[in-house]
Amino acid sequence: MKFEKLSIPDVVLIKPNVFGDARGFFMETWEQKKFAAGGIDASFVQDNHSRSVQWTLRGLHYQIQQPQGKLVRVLQGKVFDVAVDIRKSSASFGKWVGAELNDENNFQMWVPEGFAHGFLVLSHTADVAYKCSDFYASQHERGIAWNDSEIGIEWPLAKGVSPLLSDKDRQAPALAEAEYFA
Repeated sequence: MKFEKLSIPDVVLIKPNVFGDARGFFMETWEQKKFAAGGIDASFVQDNHSRSVQWTLRGLHYQIQQPQGKLVRVLQGKVFDVAVDIRKSSASFGKWVGAELNDENNFQMWVPEGFAHGFLVLSHTADVAYKCSDFYASQHERGIAWNDSEIGIEWPLAKGVSPLLSDKDRQAPALAEAEYFA
């Protein structure tokens, strides 16, 4: 298993060892000691799974209290996964990193507490699973506009395509108007 720190080093791309043969493949997706050695010392309390159609954009989501670290992977399909640093005291506040996660590269992305998270579905459908380091708490859930020009995420949308958004995501404020971490 390889742990690659992205341009915001707290966000880590995990590249598992995949063992394949004529029957299919096997890989470890989580092993506490290996992840701790790779700089991710998290414990998980909740697993989530979403299925989305092409051009669905989920995010940018976070919890202002009970913040969740998320270990994200794609079971089927392809997404562009994004983390935005919303820790006001961080040198990378308001910056983003992204990576393609899919069912062929089997990469995972560690999105630590203090980051907003979102993804865009690039394939016909995608099943995304993620482990969370704290429980979901709807009263603490917040969002940031996916298209905030100050953040400037380069979403790989096809020309002329608008993303499919929930009402909540459509109404999310810009980072300058959102609550974030001190």
